[in-house]
Amino acid sequence: MLEATNGAEGLMRLREAGDVSAILLDLRMPVMDGWAFRREQRLDPAIADIPVVIISGADVDRFGELGAAATFEKPVQMSEVAVMLHRLCNRTS
Repeated sequence: MLEATNGAEGLMRLREAGDVSAILLDLRMPVMDGWAFRREQRLDPAIADIPVVIISGADVDRFGELGAAATFEKPVQMSEVAVMLHRLCNRTS
């Protein structure tokens, strides 16, 4: 599991990590928010196909623009998020 405090750090860690099964993303982060992170991720062929699960209390009416595998509006039951992440991490290629 990788952790990052902002989108820029997240991109750096993903590019260094190699094999990542899923990304859990909040839209509100310092330095680089989730919107900018998602734009950059989609432009990088090495990490563009990693599925993204979004948790946010902001911009919920725009979730569809992000092309995420799943979206959750805060407050959310973390058990629901865990089920989705488990599903994504165990998908067959």
